[in-house]
Amino acid sequence: MFQKWKDRRAHWDEMVHVKGANILESSNMQKEKKFMQHGKVSVYSHSVKVAVLSLFLAELFRVKVNRDAMMRGALLHDYFLYDWHEKDASHRWHGFSHAQTALKNARKDFELGEIEQDVIQKHMFPLNLKPPKYKESVLVCVADKISALDETIRKR
Repeated sequence: MFQKWKDRRAHWDEMVHVKGANILESSNMQKEKKFMQHGKVSVYSHSVKVAVLSLFLAELFRVKVNRDAMMRGALLHDYFLYDWHEKDASHRWHGFSHAQTALKNARKDFELGEIEQDVIQKHMFPLNLKPPKYKESVLVCVADKISALDETIRKR
């Protein structure tokens, strides 16, 4: 059974890198390799991890989703394009504001559907008060929390 999930993980990872290539190869996404998210994990790596984990959760719980939209939204959920650890007044409320900043930046650089926009905008629920509208948004929200917890604990 473990081997099956390991094989599936490789499949999801490949899917994210192939279908998300235009996002991952973009100049602004490349900048995210320099910004740390949690511990020693970059925003770029965190975003890829959330996309892969979202696909895993959808399959594990047998939730029928728009995989491409969910994966693209997951890749862009933290597309805020700055290092939130730097002392700067504009980063003070990062946890509450970065989803809107990520959505604004993603809209500028990519064409986004309704699901992708909801994923980006609502991934910080309940910190942001509007709940996710789509199953894809819920799965990315959960995957983001799991990833953040894992990355923070591994730091210690």
